[in-house]
Amino acid sequence: MSGPSNDAVPPGGVDYIAVEKSPPFVELKRRHRRFVWPLTIAFLVWYFAYVLLSSFATEFMSTRVWGHITVGLLLGLGQFVTTFAITMAYVSYANRRLDPLSAEIRGELEKQEAGA
Repeated sequence: MSGPSNDAVPPGGVDYIAVEKSPPFVELKRRHRRFVWPLTIAFLVWYFAYVLLSSFATEFMSTRVWGHITVGLLLGLGQFVTTFAITMAYVSYANRRLDPLSAEIRGELEKQEAGA
């Protein structure tokens, strides 16, 4: 036995499918993807280059730069620095480009839920 259709939006409710297809939400997703995907790819290339170098270029990675500090150690520490830099860049980008648009979308949804 099939129940009633849930296609109708209840009074004061929000049609989330329509919100997902709305121009502001599509723009929000586009902005997010344009920032996240290139950085993700760049970091993965950097990470796998480090792993491959440590596995197949041990002589290069064990080259001493200063005292007991090696190229491998510097590149390994660079992984941490890169992670923090990417995080700070994303937070800055989100504050400037994503948060204002998401606040606008959220405001519209709150108006819809209130029935205004």
